[in-house]
Amino acid sequence: MPPSLVRSALEQLLLPAECLLCHALLVERDTARIVCPVCQHRWRHVRPPWCARCGQPEPHFGPCRLCAEWPAGLQSVRSAVWLSEGAQDAVHALKYRSLPRIADDLATAMRDLRPNTDGPSGLALIPIPLAPKRFRRRGYNQSEVLARALAKEWRIPVLVDVLVRTRDTPTQTTLTPATRLANVAGAFDVRHAAWHVWRRRLQINAACDTPHATLLLVDDVFTTGATLAEAARALEQAGARRIHGVTFARAAIPDFT
Repeated sequence: MPPSLVRSALEQLLLPAECLLCHALLVERDTARIVCPVCQHRWRHVRPPWCARCGQPEPHFGPCRLCAEWPAGLQSVRSAVWLSEGAQDAVHALKYRSLPRIADDLATAMRDLRPNTDGPSGLALIPIPLAPKRFRRRGYNQSEVLARALAKEWRIPVLVDVLVRTRDTPTQTTLTPATRLANVAGAFDVRHAAWHVWRRRLQINAACDTPHATLLLVDDVFTTGATLAEAARALEQAGARRIHGVTFARAAIPDFT
């Protein structure tokens, strides 16, 4: 059993049956949750997207500044909620408080983000990989945990060995939009052995090849999309043509001044 699942099982045994955010006692039907339905209802959903591609709800005049430089293969990115109030606390619990089980609650909020696919199409989730040093410190990749929770919701596979991080990068938290792009440039690559295994399986089981497959990049938070764009660039160079991104939360509108 993966360490994150062992940790989740222990949490269910040891943690009190109360909401992580408001500390209200959970009713019996909700004891498997970490966030109560009331707190989930308070999360501010992102709607409607003004930009059809990046989903940023900001009026645009001319090309969108946020996604103009994205690779062509990255067709859309959508987020479930704004990174404010309880949603930020939930992300913090996932990333820094060793509570991977909260990913099930985050995936519930993301349930409607699955893109529509037409015709024969392989559909797979690819989590944004974590740098080895951070993975060792945290013990799990929060994006992978979130992707696995989504896989249960959507009943589609997770490809964890295809995309790799080629170098550690400083945290994006305090960087401007321009420096975020430079920070992650060339930070991802495709592990070709795993990629070819999946392509072969796709041809046999889904009767389609990689260009017709739909890959869903999964991350916890969207700010400028730099990380998703660079990951999509690596997949595009390997032959992918239909890539989408989904995140639980979206940070405030970036400052482009």
